[in-house]
Amino acid sequence: MFFLSRQTVRRHLSLYAGSFVALAVGVFLLGLAATATAATIAYHGPAADYITVNLPHADPPTTARVLLSGEDASGLQVVLSMVGVLSGFITIFVIASTFAFAVASRRREVGLIRLIGATPKQVKRMVLGEALVVALAASLTGAVLAQLVTPLVLAKASYTELAPVKLEAASPWVPLAIAVGAGLVVALLGARSAARRAGKVGAVDALREAALEPPRIGPVRVIFGVLFLAAAIVLLALIRPGTGEAVVPLAMFTPMLLVIALTLLAPLVVPLVSWLWALPLVAWTQVSGRLARSNVVAAPRRSASLAAPILAISAIAGSMVLTLSFAADAATATIRDTVRTPIVVTAPEDSAPLGDRILGTPGVGYADGAVPVRLIRTDRDSAELEDAEGIDPAIATKARAITTLSGDLAGMTGKKVAVSNQVDGHKYRVGDSIDVTFADRTTDRLEVVAILKGAPEVNPPLFMSLDLARRHAPQAGPTRWFVQPAEGVDAATLIKALDERLAGTGADAVPATEWEQEQGEGIRTGNQLGLILLLGPAALYSAIAIANTLLMGSLQRRHEFVTSRLLGATPAQIRRMVLWESSLVGVVAISLGTVITVTVGLLIRHAMTADLSDVPTTVPWATLLGIGSVCLVLAVGSALVPTSFILRRSHPSGAVD
Repeated sequence: MFFLSRQTVRRHLSLYAGSFVALAVGVFLLGLAATATAATIAYHGPAADYITVNLPHADPPTTARVLLSGEDASGLQVVLSMVGVLSGFITIFVIASTFAFAVASRRREVGLIRLIGATPKQVKRMVLGEALVVALAASLTGAVLAQLVTPLVLAKASYTELAPVKLEAASPWVPLAIAVGAGLVVALLGARSAARRAGKVGAVDALREAALEPPRIGPVRVIFGVLFLAAAIVLLALIRPGTGEAVVPLAMFTPMLLVIALTLLAPLVVPLVSWLWALPLVAWTQVSGRLARSNVVAAPRRSASLAAPILAISAIAGSMVLTLSFAADAATATIRDTVRTPIVVTAPEDSAPLGDRILGTPGVGYADGAVPVRLIRTDRDSAELEDAEGIDPAIATKARAITTLSGDLAGMTGKKVAVSNQVDGHKYRVGDSIDVTFADRTTDRLEVVAILKGAPEVNPPLFMSLDLARRHAPQAGPTRWFVQPAEGVDAATLIKALDERLAGTGADAVPATEWEQEQGEGIRTGNQLGLILLLGPAALYSAIAIANTLLMGSLQRRHEFVTSRLLGATPAQIRRMVLWESSLVGVVAISLGTVITVTVGLLIRHAMTADLSDVPTTVPWATLLGIGSVCLVLAVGSALVPTSFILRRSHPSGAVD
């Protein structure tokens, strides 16, 4: 049977070219993410920057090495992992669509094979064998390309915000083997549905000229569609105030479940939505619009396959763009609500002590200068590097909004800390003890005296007394001061006086509103960088997938176009019909993606801003409209180009061949 599969692939090389390209690009992206991730894992910073901590309560007891400098590649690791997940997700969609087209276009050939005695199981094995042949060639090609491009990617990623170190390529065998294996699994999973459908083709199909699809979809597909939809609704219900930092991962993965559910149920959903969108089109264009609507509604499986890649990228990309924009809005509002003083002084980390100069400036009422401390918080089986600040609670609570949820911040003396409620999933309570290792390699156990409301953009996860901070970080000095003018002193006048007093130190005094705006813009710029890294490869792959799918969908309709010419339709009328048909499929997919984007966006905004006031609303219209426009242009262009080619090369007499 495998020999037969190889022969059929060789005979239909042009038909399987689309599947080969789609899978090779998918494996290339997966392999690139895997080899780059291996490089980040293999990176080891200077030994002096590591601290080894004991985890005696782990099962079995063990140790953990923690990098103190923070100059590691963990940020790039997270991004690459997400790129791999997105690429794999999109690849399954594309492969399923392209194999479905390849099998559908050979329906008559499969009927002939059944006519000469092949059983449904043999046909199914033949199609899976074809998928394996294509997947082997495509996976190896993608893996080789990934290995060739990896040094260039690592050179570009080194010394960036996500990886402020030099990355060297690691051994490629394991990551590339994973990528090739993933490509084979994805190809077989994507071809499984097409193989099962091919096995159901009867011998009588060899004699049929019409290619009408069955009106109903299978119960298994409906059951899985409903299950994925129910799971997505559960995740949507979890995106609410109080979920904490988990709302962002939820906002990322929930659209994927919704896309899977809508794709499985697409033969039921797409015709209905298409009929609604076609109402104005039919009223405007009459014949060509009516034909386009009839083609989309009468071939729900084909329409669903065409719409799948557009739906996937529009829903996932739209949700991520809107989520990160609303997260930046929430962070900006948090910074504004947390800072209470009208002046902020920032200073370099290596600057001389500035406390005496700032407090000695005439007109200063008080100034909150916190001593930064880095420590390792150890738990039962984990060790996390955390930022902490040594503060004077009496002054810090006047300069910043430090909301105590339980306990008393005034009791923060000696070996006691106040902890944000966002640390380690809200698990700490007043009276708990935390094992820590300071940067000076001394260990201690600190008692929790207060639980604070999290404001990560301004307040660190842990506060301690100034004495405890200076004991473990004697050389550290405040890098920012929140300054309150004395009563009757104008803030602008004091800023000018502070600048004169701090001249030559590298410190800078600015209005708090200006500092808050800079922080907000920094968060938004960082989000844009992450968005480009996350969505760039997936968007490029989706663009190829959309063009590939629409191209194959048009090429397999040659006989239909020629028959239409025989019935009297002109090439211009057929092109208009294809134009409206591809536009209708694209609009339906984008509208479903928009529903997912808006739903996730509204929930994420409510979850992030429930306890904030006057939160700005920034909707990146240009980016969202750009995603929709590119998808639509690709869909229409990829359908019209092959149609025009077929019409130029075919004569109506070809319908009787």
